[in-house]
Amino acid sequence: MRGISIGYVNKIQIKYNYVLAKVSINLSSILIPKNSLVETTQTGLLNDTVIDITPLENINIQDTKNLDVFTKACAKSMFLCHYDYIKGERGLNYDDLVRAATRISQRFDDPRLFQLANLFFQNTLYISNEFIDFTDNMANVTTLMYNYLFHFFLN
Repeated sequence: MRGISIGYVNKIQIKYNYVLAKVSINLSSILIPKNSLVETTQTGLLNDTVIDITPLENINIQDTKNLDVFTKACAKSMFLCHYDYIKGERGLNYDDLVRAATRISQRFDDPRLFQLANLFFQNTLYISNEFIDFTDNMANVTTLMYNYLFHFFLN
């Protein structure tokens, strides 16, 4: 939890639509809020899988006083109790990263992409040159009008 090892996976049951992981927490004083993000994540080059638990809200010290996860009163608290369940999601893993990198590299390997990029940059260069000519012409017109108005009001 929050990057600290607080327990271990005791048992895994694979079902058709989900995986159920039984997790043993090292100390009963470690409280896990019910409003937490739970994700499985792969770490390291050997694909070690961990369960990340990230609380989504700040907790007051008063909420944790005299709370025992093994009592019936715990069910009304904002923390997980003994034998409670919490739904988790599949987090990041290296297989997804490799697939995404492969897709990106395949897209950059497409010659049509470079043709479109080349056309885009040529058009951008053309438009910027036209804009420079336009602003240069506007500067000339402004100078002519200034000279005309200067001579008109002076005479």
